[in-house]
Amino acid sequence: MANHRAAALLLIASVLAASALSGADARLTVRPNVAAALRAANGRFAVRPGTKVTLRRDAHGGYVVDVAAAPDLTCNTVRGVQADETCFSVAQGAGLTQDQFLGFNPNINCAKIFVGQWVCLDASTSA
Repeated sequence: MANHRAAALLLIASVLAASALSGADARLTVRPNVAAALRAANGRFAVRPGTKVTLRRDAHGGYVVDVAAAPDLTCNTVRGVQADETCFSVAQGAGLTQDQFLGFNPNINCAKIFVGQWVCLDASTSA
């Protein structure tokens, strides 16, 4: 695990250095399909679909990460998971893409889904 963390930090540092040297715009925008891929199983880092993450330079030449959170969702339709179902099969049965399903259920761990677990199949913003 430490090797992966070191490799990731080296990669990020390389990208930041290349960006600084080239004068390129270093802003990042996380799109919903990418956000699902950034979800960590340990829950330490999660980016909800719709979240905008921007990396910018501050007045001292350092980097600042701005995060604009996605609006809170209110679940309109729930369903209990049945035996032998997966996140994918529940999403497919409801006519949702995997990204939509994960957007409605941002804290779900699809590797540990269980019978009777309530999942959201439709949600809307309260704003």
